[in-house]
Amino acid sequence: MKWTLAFTLALLSVTGCTTQQRSPDQIRKETADATATATKDAKAVAQGVVEGLKQKGPININKASADDLKTLPGIDDAAAGRIVDNRPYDTTSDMLKKHVISKTEFDRIADKVTAM
Repeated sequence: MKWTLAFTLALLSVTGCTTQQRSPDQIRKETADATATATKDAKAVAQGVVEGLKQKGPININKASADDLKTLPGIDDAAAGRIVDNRPYDTTSDMLKKHVISKTEFDRIADKVTAM
């Protein structure tokens, strides 16, 4: 919200310094466009912050529920069930050694899981 206000004020300051003659309607339209763009950008930033805060860190494959495992990219019901059924794991790569998931699946989740 502060960014939107600051951006709008900056735009109005720059607009007031130009030598080009523009109608009030044109100025209002340009200001509205700039405000809409700034609002959209601010919402995108806020959404990114919310998603970042929701991320809890790596998922422990030895303790996570099947539902928690399904939040990982590419892990469906069947893969989550196989991960749970083949516990315990000493390392995350044990999922590959035990042929629980494919190398492609492992590569997608390797930085999102732990076996501690």
